[in-house]
Amino acid sequence: MGAQIRVYRQKIASTTSMGKIFKAMELIATSRIGKARARVSASLPYANAITRAVTAVASQSEIDHPLTTEPESIRRAAVLVMTSDRGLAGSYSAGVLKQAEHLVELLHSEGKDVKTYLVGRKAKAYFDFRGRDYAKVWTGGTDAPEFETARELREVLLRDFADEFESGGVDEIHVVFTQFKSMVVQEPTVIRLLPLEVVEEESETPADELLPLYEYEPEPEDVLDALLPRYIESRIFNAMLQAAASELAARQRAMKSAGDNANDLIKKYTRLRNNARQAEVTQELSEIVAGADALNA
Repeated sequence: MGAQIRVYRQKIASTTSMGKIFKAMELIATSRIGKARARVSASLPYANAITRAVTAVASQSEIDHPLTTEPESIRRAAVLVMTSDRGLAGSYSAGVLKQAEHLVELLHSEGKDVKTYLVGRKAKAYFDFRGRDYAKVWTGGTDAPEFETARELREVLLRDFADEFESGGVDEIHVVFTQFKSMVVQEPTVIRLLPLEVVEEESETPADELLPLYEYEPEPEDVLDALLPRYIESRIFNAMLQAAASELAARQRAMKSAGDNANDLIKKYTRLRNNARQAEVTQELSEIVAGADALNA
């Protein structure tokens, strides 16, 4: 009985220690989620403004630009997958990887080659474990993305988009990330980045408001050459910010659930320890009474 009580005490101590870790990680995620959401909101005005500018140029001019023109045949597609660097975030990374797998299967069924780019150590570990190839990986700071990373991603993707197929170039680019909708809902999402599909983020601008009429100097093509890289950059950075907010929200929720489970285990082990202690005391009393009865006899 004494050994059993010691086992329960050790389990209670270890579970209590783990519960403190879970609580600390939950508080850290809670303190950072507000800043992450603020960064998402702060990125929207610029993204909306440049989206409107690109939409106005593309819709008001007959422009045959390589970034806005659908190719006759698509032989290779690029897929950018955004996961987290760290775990303990529930099914956050698993959801993104599952969505990426569905996209890759769809592209293969259409007869397209797939060239993969990864963001986050979880995606790297997933592909390494399965022996799959990927073109490049970016790690570090997935829960606090930097604009320089988005700029580097844009440069790599646009360079491959401009290359010929025989040189490893791609004909279209997809991005798989987690869209932050609320603290409870984060949805794995796929967007086609190139050829350009102009998508404006939610804003207070009325949907039926007319786009402004621009005068182009020297040519609309030159305007698009300057605007489109910045537009792609803003879309990638906004996706990274939404993924960061989703990661923190998922980690907060996972750590809250883990802490609750730890408390339940502590209550269970405490009850079992008390039962074992009570059984030990009862056995000792029984032995004492039996010994006294034997002496009296």
